[in-house]
Amino acid sequence: MGNQFGFIDIILLAMFAGFIILRLRNILGRKTGHQKKPMGGPFPKGMEVLKDIKNNEAIKTGNVDEEAKKQFLKGADVAYEQIITSFAKGDKKSLKGLLGKGLFNDFSEVIDDRKKKELKYETIFIGLKSSKILEFKKIENIYKVTVNFVSEIITCVKNKNNQIIEGNPDTIKTVNDVWKFSKNMWSQDPTWYLVETSNK
Repeated sequence: MGNQFGFIDIILLAMFAGFIILRLRNILGRKTGHQKKPMGGPFPKGMEVLKDIKNNEAIKTGNVDEEAKKQFLKGADVAYEQIITSFAKGDKKSLKGLLGKGLFNDFSEVIDDRKKKELKYETIFIGLKSSKILEFKKIENIYKVTVNFVSEIITCVKNKNNQIIEGNPDTIKTVNDVWKFSKNMWSQDPTWYLVETSNK
């Protein structure tokens, strides 16, 4: 990915951080121990700087590009933790507001299957070690941002008799995920949805 974003691209990236945090607050109605503090408005800090930029040459200096990426990642970090914990709990309501239709259907099938088998997923999110934007793409009217998350998680699966059949509740493991967020720039829906997940 190149180091330079267009003006509209930076605005959209910056808006994502503020929007996703506010959306998560509405979905949950509470904070977790690792959740970032919500921004003081619909746009993240630094948005006022972006509003003052008059041309693309100013953006190409690099400082604004990095700030926009940081603001985007603040929102992406919160979404990452919430999606992982909601999936472990089988919380479809929270997931529906954050996942693309296809991915939501995939997650729902897994949740339904483990419920049918009476399996219990226990996940403790320790924290993020790092997050980094790997790629930013525009394909016609679709924006896609690929992010690499490295996190520490404790996870295990128990059967109906509360016996551990997978994982270890006493071991912290490092997880390396690559997630892709997408948004239709012509849609009235302001949401960035998670549309693809993979492991490194």
